[in-house]
Amino acid sequence: MLQPSDSQKSPSSSNQSFAPPRAVAVPVEQATIGRSLVVKGEISGSESLYIDGKVEGTINLTDSRVTIGRNGSVAANISAREVVILGKVHGNIQVTDRLDIRSEGSLTGDVITQRISVEDGAILKGSVQVRAVEHKNTQGQAKPASQAVAEQPKAAAAAAGV
Repeated sequence: MLQPSDSQKSPSSSNQSFAPPRAVAVPVEQATIGRSLVVKGEISGSESLYIDGKVEGTINLTDSRVTIGRNGSVAANISAREVVILGKVHGNIQVTDRLDIRSEGSLTGDVITQRISVEDGAILKGSVQVRAVEHKNTQGQAKPASQAVAEQPKAAAAAAGV
């Protein structure tokens, strides 16, 4: 039987170097409307959406992110958790978390949001209404137990005349 010479032998397993295994990232569910696509009508769902084409109508993704890419052109009212604009949008936007208009993005329409970011060079034409973040503890509710316990010794001391 023929055996390879020492120069032709494959390196032994102790001499082999392996790249460390890649970290497996959790896939993010995101739909994409490509550059050559045109969508007319209503878009709704529960996953994030990246738009690099043209959309006309309404976009309702209340628990997700909508990203309008550099080539994206949207003529629609948008309702989402978060909106990022790199392209052009003509329509009203209602966001429950954050609106981000990047330097090459433009928006013509009214905005209702909790947080907004507009980079230098971005275009924004319309009204902006920033709503305060809703807090669970409102006035008129009972104080947390930790505060009530801390105030009891003070009240007892005041009653004893200390």
